[in-house]
Order: sequence, then structure tokens, then C-alpha cells
Amino acid sequence: MDDRELTGGGYSIFHETMADMTYPEVEELARMGAIALWGLGVIEEHGPHLPLGTDVYLPYATLKQARRLLEARGRKALIVPPFYWGINNVTGSFAGSITVRAETMINLMLDVFQSLRKDGFETVFCLSGQGDALHNQTMAEGIHRGRVQTGIRAYMVLSSEWFDRLAFDPSEPHFITIPFQLPEGKHLDIHAGCAETSIIWGFYPELVRQEVVPTLKPTELTADDLKEWRKGWANARRKTPRGYLGDPASADPMRGRAIIEKQATLIAEAILKKIEDGSP
Repeated sequence: MDDRELTGGGYSIFHETMADMTYPEVEELARMGAIALWGLGVIEEHGPHLPLGTDVYLPYATLKQARRLLEARGRKALIVPPFYWGINNVTGSFAGSITVRAETMINLMLDVFQSLRKDGFETVFCLSGQGDALHNQTMAEGIHRGRVQTGIRAYMVLSSEWFDRLAFDPSEPHFITIPFQLPEGKHLDIHAGCAETSIIWGFYPELVRQEVVPTLKPTELTADDLKEWRKGWANARRKTPRGYLGDPASADPMRGRAIIEKQATLIAEAILKKIEDGSP
């Protein structure tokens, strides 16, 4: 796969989304029964080497690839421009980490769901780009309320690992889990480490401060350190003063591309199964 195939040059996160389409083209997709794909990330610090938009680019790249896989199987899909005004409870003390109130995030989501519904889209699959527990809990609540208030069939696609960590209710119909887990390495790799650096480097190399990456030493934190880090703000600053948790210096752009391709494949398969099952 060519380095630019999924980014189209990386000129904009609008590329291949409805933002670059005309309204008749959107109407036609709705008439064809297309599903909507929506990535919800945040503007958040990612160390001294990755852009603040990392958690926006990650689900965006994944859903672009998933859309191609779906359309190869005969299922039309519309990509909604990425959402980025989310919640940063953990890294909120760092410059550039913008957070909104939970109710603000939910209301924005409801407005988007309502807009998609009035255009004739009946189903939307949402993917989080952010690991913050409060962001994901708020996103799940927005999806639940969207289903109730707008009638749209909205789903949250997430790994079984995230589902268990966040203690979501398995009886709720709006969750779709996939058996995806980031490759394990020598060091605990949670934020702006090897995995995220590999992905951004693989898809958006011009956004990586490549001269900085080799200078970043592994954080070598323990599971107990991670619990403290997840409390956020001063705790996160103390545990990760440079804003990353992992080993970014071991990043490999080819590994990053493989991660996204695997995740996109699992997502596309899960979406097709959900549609074929005719689940609510």
C-alpha cells in the first residue's frame, strides 16, 4: 500500500468524508441505505513528538480503511467528519489539551445524530480515538441518548479490553466489541508511546517530530503507576512529565500501518455481522 493511499496527501481530515461531498451526493447515499461512520477524538497533548490531533487522526484513518473494506463487500458507507471537542480528564493539565463539559459533548453528538437522521441515515457506527475513561463513558451516554431521542441506530465500536475496563453493561444493545488488542512490547505503552507514534508516523509522517523521537527514553512505569496516572491532572504530570507513557523511540511506521489495517478489518467485519444479524 502506498504511503499516501489512505490520506490522499493528508491535506485535511475532511478528505473522503461528507464534508467534501455535495448535498445531492449525500442524498444519493442515504437513498442507497448507506451507513454512517463517525470517529470521536479529542485535541490532546501527545508528548513533544506527536501532534495534538493524534486521537482525531487515529479513528479517522481507521474508518477510511474500514469504509473501503465495506464498499468492497457491497456496503455503502458515509464518513462523518471527525469529532474533536471531547474530554481530557487525564492530560488536562498539559497545554493544548482541550476539554469540554460532558453535557456539551453529549448535546453536540445529539445534534449530529438528529442531522443524520433527518437526511435519511438510519445507522451510525462510532469509534473512539481517545482512551480517557470519562470521554468514553460520555460518548456511550451520547450514543444511548441518541438512540432514544432521534431514533437512529447508533453503535459504539470498541475493543473487548476497553469494554471490560470501562465496565459497560453487556445487555445494552449499542455496544459492538471487537477482539482487538495493541501488540505488546517490553514497556507499558498507553499514551504517545510506540503504538501511537508508529501509527502517526505510518500515515502522517510530516506531523511527527522525527528528530525528537530517538531522544525519548521509555517511561518504564508499572501497573500501579498507571492507576495513579489515570487519576489525571497533577498525578499525570508527576508520572509523565513529558506527556508520554511508553517507548516512542521503538516506533516503526510499518508497524503502525499494520495496526490500523488489522483494526479496520475487524471493525468492518463486526459492522457487516451486525447488519446481517438485523440487531436493534
